[in-house]
Amino acid sequence: MRRLSARADRHRLAQPFAIARGTREAIDLVTVSIGQDGKIGRGEGAPSARYGEEAQSVLAQVQAIRPAIQAGLDRQGLLSVMAPGAALNAVDCALWDLEAKLSGVAVADRLGPLPGGIVTAITVGIDRPEGMAARARFLAGAKEADGPAPLLKIKLDADDIIDRVQAVREAAPLAQLIADANESWDMALLERVLPALAAARVELLEQPLPAGADEPLEGFASPVPLSADESAHVAAEVELLASRYDYVTIKLDKSGGLTGALALAEAAQAAGMGLMTGCMLCSSLSVAPAWHLAARSRFVDLDGPLWLAADHPGGSVLEEGLLRAPSGLGWGW
Repeated sequence: MRRLSARADRHRLAQPFAIARGTREAIDLVTVSIGQDGKIGRGEGAPSARYGEEAQSVLAQVQAIRPAIQAGLDRQGLLSVMAPGAALNAVDCALWDLEAKLSGVAVADRLGPLPGGIVTAITVGIDRPEGMAARARFLAGAKEADGPAPLLKIKLDADDIIDRVQAVREAAPLAQLIADANESWDMALLERVLPALAAARVELLEQPLPAGADEPLEGFASPVPLSADESAHVAAEVELLASRYDYVTIKLDKSGGLTGALALAEAAQAAGMGLMTGCMLCSSLSVAPAWHLAARSRFVDLDGPLWLAADHPGGSVLEEGLLRAPSGLGWGW
């Protein structure tokens, strides 16, 4: 018989993380463990205030599903009884890990091999233009001489957009740039700043308009490719998203764990959309399953664990400009 347990832990960040919705200095993460026949599978969920979640509400959802999981409910059945969110992600990924350990077949053997390293976006949080330039200059300067060009993700709100983007571009002339407005713009502002973003060689813009208010993007020809983040959750939404966005940003915490995220990725690619794999602020236990999506994505933003003051031993590290998989955690093996 299976046994499920869950706990919430607070993790300090190495430095404040500032986006359009506010600044964070610590995060809560929920870890789920499911044991069977001497094997234990683990998964992690990152509660998001944006979706009305907190650690205790996520724990309550996990505890509510515990009898069904212990009775043998599988991942597909789980999707029919839990809504996408941090709780579903933690339970789903714990089941993936448990299946691998019980069967002796690694997740990578089922889904395809993982790259030895990937270029991940590193976030430049909201600050004064000179502060963002200093951060970008430091990140670009940390690149190895023969390493890949860094990928910087510029967090933006509705203020000083052009000045901030131009400051980052001047400080990091060779970097790849993506920008993320986190739903803080309207259509008039988007149209006003897009030429400057294109001139600064921004390669992708995430979620400029609020989810649920992005109808003006229907058929809009943007000079900078647009990616749906807060607007994108599950595969059933792709038909609508494809008429408004070029890419979909997939995060396991909002897509139903690895199971739901894979379905979303397949639907998006079938509709001709590009993929970006992202994450919440999280530990390497969250990032481990997301690597299976990163392997098929044009853009990757899995720097969540790098913001923690202390990650799991054996977790993700940056080496020579590449993020290395958290293989030391043993997830999915």
